Amino acid sequence: MKKAVYLLVLSAVVYSCGKKGPSATYVPRTITVTEKFNDSNDQADSALKIVKYTADEKEEAASKDLMAITFRDTLVNIKLHESDSGAVGKFGFAEFINTQKTAILAQISDNSGLTAPFFVIALKDGKLDVVSLYRPSNGKMDSEFTKGQTRIGRNGYLVNNDFFVANVNAKVYILKRQKPEERIQGEFLGNSPDRTTLAFLTSQTSSVYQTNYVSGEVLDQPLSKEALEDAYRYVQKNFTWQPNKNGTYFFKPGSAENPVDISSFK
Repeated sequence: MKKAVYLLVLSAVVYSCGKKGPSATYVPRTITVTEKFNDSNDQADSALKIVKYTADEKEEAASKDLMAITFRDTLVNIKLHESDSGAVGKFGFAEFINTQKTAILAQISDNSGLTAPFFVIALKDGKLDVVSLYRPSNGKMDSEFTKGQTRIGRNGYLVNNDFFVANVNAKVYILKRQKPEERIQGEFLGNSPDRTTLAFLTSQTSSVYQTNYVSGEVLDQPLSKEALEDAYRYVQKNFTWQPNKNGTYFFKPGSAENPVDISSFK
């Protein structure tokens, strides 16, 4: 049992060589609260690279648009579970999340019809660290709100309503859920002027649920019966961002002199 737990915490690496060149298989570890992946690279060239995926002859033509990731010229493969017989080395999404180019937000390519898993692949103390962006959830509407990554301006990425990945400094924040056992069951509305509070329109609780990923503060702002007839339009016309006593911005009913345009998130 202890051995199994150890394997989940540390990335296990198995080296192999094939016609595509040397590869290494990693078992991702579980992310911890507010992790930062911003190590510097002392070498002249980037240790991490995003390259075009080279498909096997038997693979579908769609593979031509996929990506691969290399660490010092070694292809990176990910084994989702220690017990899995195979590993995945092709990615449908991969982008650097820091200026040092030592951390990548990546989503594997998956044809199962479900939203494929996300990972942070990063240089850490001269080695490769692979971290899973996954939290168990039993939400009734998970399939509707597990949408993968949403780019939030230049600030970063919202991942599956459960994580916020900040660009530039490569920090990953675990969002505080409305209910601990399920990821946020709501449509993303927008974020605050200081870019630290995320607002979601939730249908189950008829509210605008808001979480500040830096301070951990939350606000669940109820909506009136009038608002429910056209919640997006109502919120746009009647809500404004207002700081609380701690300076944390939340979306609340207020002056409609400067309505907030949230149409792009509908």
